[in-house]
Amino acid sequence: MSNGLRVGIAGYGLAGRFFHGRLLKGSGFEVVGIVTKDDGRANSAREDFPGVAVVSEFSDLLHMDLDLIVIATANSVHASQSIAALEAGVPVVVDKPMALNFSQTEEVVLASRRTGVPITVFFNRRWDSDALTIKKLISEGTLGEVFRLDSRFERFRPNPTAQTWRTTLPASEGGGTLLDLQSHLVSLALDWFGPAAVGYSSIRSVRGMSDDDVVIVLNHASGVDSYLSASAIVGSPGPRIRLMGDKGALVISELDPQEALLRKGKFPVDGVWQENARSKAKLVFGSDEEEYEAVPGSYGSFYEAIKLALVGKGEWPVSTADALAVAKIIDVAREVSVRE
Repeated sequence: MSNGLRVGIAGYGLAGRFFHGRLLKGSGFEVVGIVTKDDGRANSAREDFPGVAVVSEFSDLLHMDLDLIVIATANSVHASQSIAALEAGVPVVVDKPMALNFSQTEEVVLASRRTGVPITVFFNRRWDSDALTIKKLISEGTLGEVFRLDSRFERFRPNPTAQTWRTTLPASEGGGTLLDLQSHLVSLALDWFGPAAVGYSSIRSVRGMSDDDVVIVLNHASGVDSYLSASAIVGSPGPRIRLMGDKGALVISELDPQEALLRKGKFPVDGVWQENARSKAKLVFGSDEEEYEAVPGSYGSFYEAIKLALVGKGEWPVSTADALAVAKIIDVAREVSVRE
């Protein structure tokens, strides 16, 4: 049953269909408009949301009396579409990154402040099982004084068969791993350990396309160092998470299961998964190790928070200050990279 909140989705590829579309459905939003120029995606939209208006131009969404617009288009138009929606008086969820750089992100945030219309960015990985587990573990103090994080999104795709804008376009047009996966890693590290400066950065293209091998080291004011690796060319990927404290370590080897569930057509109901959404975690103390029960992943919590925020009963799930902080680190990492 719809709760009356009308939403339009711009873009219906991986992000628009499998993430936003299914999470919106699970949270009871009424999806009334979808923007795509691709015939196959248009057919998918109509199958997923019978009766939805499928349009070819973003401007068409602005005339649909919406409570929310979700922007899941190419990175290159995130800023312009966000500003257009804000100026039309429609609150916005924009897929990460909010914009191509700090300057554009600041323009979006200023537009939100000027119009008084809210915007948030979809840093959904903050609701991964491993992300929520780390917060719980830190609060328990099991690892003692945490001093280092290894956080990775590493894959091995030396010869990609599907070449998309993410893998072929330069950073100035929205392509590359720095803007894509590394944005998540930076967002997570800042959320866990607070403000940080870039201590080291290496951004390069190994395959001759967009940047595809990115390593950033963040030095947090809290004393933690975060080693962040996002790469499409690692033949032996490391564990997703290795968190070190002076009393032991947390190791999570595999990716949170929620993306796989969404790709299979599953979605959380009222923010809660009916399927197993826990990562497999273990605590390691030198030669000794033990299983640790991870917190279930909760992507649905993002849109449950959006519902409350839209009716004035809660905060937006990711602040514009967080979006600016991530954009600033991405810019600095590009400036100080030891590779070109």
